[in-house]
Amino acid sequence: MQIEYSLMAQGQVLQDFADCRARNSFIMGPLGSGKTVQCILKLFDLMCEQEPVKQKDHKNYNVRLSRVIAARNTYSELFSTTIKDWLEIHGELGDFKQGNKEPPTHFIRFKLEDGTSVHCDVVFIAFDRPEHVKKARGIQTTWVWLNETKEHSKAVLDMLDLRHGRYPSNKEGATPTHHGILGDSNAPDEDHWYFKLAEIERPEGWAFYRQAGGVYKDGETWLVNKKAENLANLPVDYYSRGLSGKTNDWIKVNLGNEYGFVSNGKPVHPMYTDSVHCQHMDFVPDKSTPIVLGFDFGRTPACAFLQRTPIGRWVCFDELVDSDSGAIDFAPTLKKYIEQHYPHYSFKGWGDPSGSNRNQANSETPFQIMRAAGVPCSPTRSNDPMKRRAALEVPMKEMCMDGKPRFIVLPKASMIRKGLQGGFCYRRVQVSGDRYTDEPDKNEYSHPVEALEYALQGEGEGRSALSRAGYFDKPHKAKVDINVF
Repeated sequence: MQIEYSLMAQGQVLQDFADCRARNSFIMGPLGSGKTVQCILKLFDLMCEQEPVKQKDHKNYNVRLSRVIAARNTYSELFSTTIKDWLEIHGELGDFKQGNKEPPTHFIRFKLEDGTSVHCDVVFIAFDRPEHVKKARGIQTTWVWLNETKEHSKAVLDMLDLRHGRYPSNKEGATPTHHGILGDSNAPDEDHWYFKLAEIERPEGWAFYRQAGGVYKDGETWLVNKKAENLANLPVDYYSRGLSGKTNDWIKVNLGNEYGFVSNGKPVHPMYTDSVHCQHMDFVPDKSTPIVLGFDFGRTPACAFLQRTPIGRWVCFDELVDSDSGAIDFAPTLKKYIEQHYPHYSFKGWGDPSGSNRNQANSETPFQIMRAAGVPCSPTRSNDPMKRRAALEVPMKEMCMDGKPRFIVLPKASMIRKGLQGGFCYRRVQVSGDRYTDEPDKNEYSHPVEALEYALQGEGEGRSALSRAGYFDKPHKAKVDINVF
């Protein structure tokens, strides 16, 4: 079969990405911007550009060999989007096979006008669990396509970056003319590895392209961007209709192409607005005022760092979160972190009252373990979720004399920030309509946010509001340890 294939990129950034021959190239854009299609078209150009090798029983150099690993984070997404999009464009170029023990593969075989043939195997693989990183160790490929790049872990990226350029090899009679990774993505949050590579580190041999948003913000209003790319291929009023019924954070990331965090559940703290409560400011804790530590124990211990300013504002400026750990391991880690980053400060701490339960292994409570390490920690009077939520909600909605909220969080406390944006949430129940679980989902964001709640609860926040509602016990005086480092 002889084929002539050409599609023009629908925008300058798309065209620049298509023309780029950096080792690794990525494009970030809003929904509907044509970035996935452009990756598919770019791979076609790349496989046609490979230098031909001599095929067996032929005197001329006439076969352009290559291989693509098309990666997605889950198999369900791999089949429903990645494979579907690929076959819609390139399905007629070869045989697609799936089943047995081999991954789904598209065996592309076609001839070019110069008489050479293109032979490219496109292998579709999902990396949805940490152990799947091991899959990459034996891969020999020319290119890697990371579809929806932000959904992949940095471990997957790092391993795959060592596997391209290994086919064809001297065994086939040639080496790749070009090899590397290409990827498409919606905007991730600022704590994501993609943001760090694209906006901060900019590694040599890596290129990052960013399309214009489908919408942009004018004051408090989102407007359709007439300079957005791929508009000719979109339904009428695609972006204006897309604004309807969406949260500001969802629009910002998915339509505005701005870095941010979007939750798929119902936020535990819906009053939090990132543009209002997260402040990018230089904040140095006052050494004359104790730093308040909030603790959540368990196998994912977390500590929140706060301080009250002279005008009554709470500033959450730092955090420390561990995983698959316990108080015995976390306490010395926290003590070392404090000594390195906050020497000569005084501290007091509050934690989950259940931390008074003894450890079955050594009969010590988390509070005793913390104190033994020199970290002050006292239990709050209650771990009633309503009281803890109110301790954060009240300063979040109240204003200081400067007209800004009485609670703010700094970007350095990234897990707390993302938890407040909706990472700490009530999980959606898989039934018709908007139904959510009765209890918040216990995940990586719940622990640092609850540590924050305990700190504010221990400091007396939320008591008056709950007292008026008839939910809170009478205020009490608690003995609090204050340590100086």
